[in-house]
Amino acid sequence: MQQESDILGFTRIRRVAPIAVNTHGGRAKCLQRLIRLDLPVPETVALSFDAVHHLAEGQRFDKQALLRVFGDAPLLSVRPSSEDPDWGGPGAILNIGMNDARHAELTASHGAEAADALYLRFVQSFAVHVERLDPELFEFDTSTPVSEALKSALEAHEDETGEPFPQDAAEQLGQVLRSMARAWEGTTARLLRQAKGAPADAGLGLIVQAMALGVGPGESGAGVIQLVDSDTGAPLIKGRYKRQSQGREAVSGGEVDALYLTRDTRGPSLEEAQPEIFAKLVEISKKCRTRLREEMQVEFTIENGKLSILDAVRVPRSSRAALRIAVQLAEDGIIPRTEAITRVPARSLTELLHQQVDPSAKRDVIAQGIAASPGGAVGRIVFNSSVAQSYQSRGEPCILVRRETTPEDIRGMHSSVGILTERGGVTSHAAVIARGMGVPCVVGASMRINSRERTLELADGRKLQEGDLLTLDGSAGVALLGAVDMLPPVKDHWYLKLMEWADAIRDIGVRANADTPMDAALARDFKAEGIGLCRTEHMFFEGDRLTVMREMIFASRHEDRAEAIARLLPMQRSDFIELFRIMEGLPVCIRLFDPPLHEFLPSDREGAKELAEALDLPLSDVTRRIEWLSEFNPMLGMRGVRLGITFPEIYEMQARAIFEATIEANKHGAPVVPEIMIPLVSAKREVELVKTQIDGVAAAVRTENGAEFTYRLGVMVETPRAALRAGDIAQNAAFLSFGTNDLTQMAYGLSRDDAGRFMNAYVQQGVFPEDPFHMLDFEGVGELLKIGAERGRLARPDVTVAVCGEHGGNPESIAFCREAGFDYVSCSPFRVPVARLAAAQLVVADAK
Repeated sequence: MQQESDILGFTRIRRVAPIAVNTHGGRAKCLQRLIRLDLPVPETVALSFDAVHHLAEGQRFDKQALLRVFGDAPLLSVRPSSEDPDWGGPGAILNIGMNDARHAELTASHGAEAADALYLRFVQSFAVHVERLDPELFEFDTSTPVSEALKSALEAHEDETGEPFPQDAAEQLGQVLRSMARAWEGTTARLLRQAKGAPADAGLGLIVQAMALGVGPGESGAGVIQLVDSDTGAPLIKGRYKRQSQGREAVSGGEVDALYLTRDTRGPSLEEAQPEIFAKLVEISKKCRTRLREEMQVEFTIENGKLSILDAVRVPRSSRAALRIAVQLAEDGIIPRTEAITRVPARSLTELLHQQVDPSAKRDVIAQGIAASPGGAVGRIVFNSSVAQSYQSRGEPCILVRRETTPEDIRGMHSSVGILTERGGVTSHAAVIARGMGVPCVVGASMRINSRERTLELADGRKLQEGDLLTLDGSAGVALLGAVDMLPPVKDHWYLKLMEWADAIRDIGVRANADTPMDAALARDFKAEGIGLCRTEHMFFEGDRLTVMREMIFASRHEDRAEAIARLLPMQRSDFIELFRIMEGLPVCIRLFDPPLHEFLPSDREGAKELAEALDLPLSDVTRRIEWLSEFNPMLGMRGVRLGITFPEIYEMQARAIFEATIEANKHGAPVVPEIMIPLVSAKREVELVKTQIDGVAAAVRTENGAEFTYRLGVMVETPRAALRAGDIAQNAAFLSFGTNDLTQMAYGLSRDDAGRFMNAYVQQGVFPEDPFHMLDFEGVGELLKIGAERGRLARPDVTVAVCGEHGGNPESIAFCREAGFDYVSCSPFRVPVARLAAAQLVVADAK
């Protein structure tokens, strides 16, 4: 038989013990810090990651040596200590060492009921979590006397194992340690923690600690205390204390013997019952906050009036609480501002700036989809834009439900408080527009729209009618039945202060994608450094403009087309004047008309009939024109610069509108230098043709108005060829702005609107590490960005290089752009704060 040897290498936690997070885990390191603060922590031993791994492999160790650390006949607890508390671990086991002899001693000193409760708890935990017996055999109704429950539990154990409950404390401890070690290294546990971001080989430490019983004579119990509210981060002494209890029973148990911590009209409190102990707990909590540099939740036990501190963990917190806590710690001088910046996850700002569905509210999930735009909204179901506009005119909130949205739905989208689609992915039309507008959106939802019956058929067989009440949770990607309680958005002192600190250190610009004056106002409010992408086609879907646009499309003669375009000119000019006014002093990059013309035409017979009436044309003529403009693959057809070269009147009108708006804006504010962006370029000659055209319009406008102005002409790089030939293109471009949405589509040969149907399967099976429309593909699309930037700058060193796709608001993508030397990123207005904070966090990370 193999002899036992002391391979465990356990460490008694003392002030100078060699304890580190990456060798013993976070709980072990925290306990050492508590001991260094002279807090009343029971005797504690830490087992390292290596020691626990040896245990899992079955290696033997001297259990008696470990037990002797705690003196004669101790009761012990064992708790996990992983490197990151979010990675979890096996549950704590208390009262190890409890046996018949110890039960008799405690009966005499603490009373029969307390001794029975301690023994019963250990038997239940040991049988279920160590010996893996059926939990139902050890569950007892609360009405069952503890003495009877203990007798039944001991009998059940002997019946199941054929042996009496183990009495040797060393053997009990050894089995508990080995069971917890093996549980950590099991397949299920490994997969669960990897899903939380843990590496496959993440280690586990174990903490063995002398029990502070919390039961028996005098004031005895257990509880937790913290100094802030977990939901808001506001200062507040909060927690729970329960008499005659152990561990976290005070938090998870019922109301019996539960006390409030502070004086409360609803019932008795620890502050009233034990003012000295309460004052000591508050003092300890404040010391933990200052010395541990964090808001901590302190776990304590009182045994016959004696206070023990068992542990301290970070206060559980919502996103808004995390923000306030980080800023307050910095303002109090406990942590530096740079650390406060890194403590707030950049993506959490998205939640804070939108109204959110209350996570504590009851919810009936009726459809699950992709979280395309964050926030929460409650409204009536509508199935088309005209009904949405009707609801808005009556002041009734509605949620637009579509199979998928198209540019024709813009007015309905603007009239809705939320958007829900049956198809689509994170960069589908609905997702991109919703994020720009700041309204919640769920795409690719598990439902089916019946257009004929105007119903929504759910996966569970239920049907919803137009007008039924719906709650949309764009942050979680779900639709909920009925109206669910909401939490208001946050933009308070704490948010403003954090963003002020972030802006002071970040070194890459952040602009916003804004298509309308309303979007621009939002961008300015979120401190964007200008507009990096204004998609002018969205302006043509507003009000009567769509009718004029359709007249232009249906014009068969140049004169008729020019007349319709002339009517659009003042509309565009007024939009640009307003944009320049709102963004005064900041750059505005305006993309010339991009989408294929068929997007402005109706897609069904009813819409075609309405258009025929509006244009006073036979329905057959309208139908033929729509068919003629339809393309097999319109996203790769006559759009962007191809449309501008084929129908030069459109770009000439837009350029004139921009220049006339510039002259007008210059009269009333800081000089405007508009940036004009040519979309979907693939060849140098395309840029030359449009540049000649734009320069000619600029000269004419200067002569007509007797006014001078300057402008910058650039290119939207969204085809692989444009990236590869960026050196040629840059010779006629002041800036190269990479449109990563279309560039990803073309690099992958993958439709962003259809990718949602199979993308989850691809990511799960490791084909793609992540949805490339959600996170920039650094290896493929990123390589095109680097090539384009390098070749463009080689040909023209002063060329500005930027990203204006939705990836611009993604922290990982910002890191890539910053490393590649891009001048700025541009994203939806509501993602601007995320980008600003993420950019600052990169600077802090580099400084470490």
